[in-house]
Amino acid sequence: MPDDLGRYLTAGPRVGLRPFSPDDAEEFTARARESRELHRPWLFPPSTPEAYATYAGALIEDPARAGFLVCEHAQGVAGGRIAGFVNINNIVHGAFRSGALGYGAFAHAAGRGLFTEALGLLLAYAFGPLELHRLEANIQPGNTASRALVQRTGFRLEGFSPAMLFIDGAWRDHERWAVTAPS
Repeated sequence: MPDDLGRYLTAGPRVGLRPFSPDDAEEFTARARESRELHRPWLFPPSTPEAYATYAGALIEDPARAGFLVCEHAQGVAGGRIAGFVNINNIVHGAFRSGALGYGAFAHAAGRGLFTEALGLLLAYAFGPLELHRLEANIQPGNTASRALVQRTGFRLEGFSPAMLFIDGAWRDHERWAVTAPS
């Protein structure tokens, strides 16, 4: 783990965002296994080193994706444990300048306000250095924690998509939430 804040792309008072690394497999997968009950039926992050290698590799290598680990830190020192992840998928540049948001907090970090801070940092990074204009989050209607998070961070409800994504063996309905860069 890092021993200074320089490894973070951006940091706030309690969390920092940094890129995925192959070296994070052990901690990430342990946290994913500890968080199964919290994540089901909404999310299925990789829980084995092999699955992590594939997942992180795609985030690292694919220019249409940007993945970030959310790490806790205290008193200006990095090196805290991984609290979760935020990813921007399906990044399109040009006139669209948009991406689809995906995220997950691990159980030890849930309900502590860390992801409100992390998502705020991500928005500033996405609308700043990444030069995106719009981010969309597609959320299953029953996922009240995720809906509350995007509402707190300025997303607006834009619509409903029946049978949008195949998750946990079935096509699931999703609400479409979005936020655009400040003018």
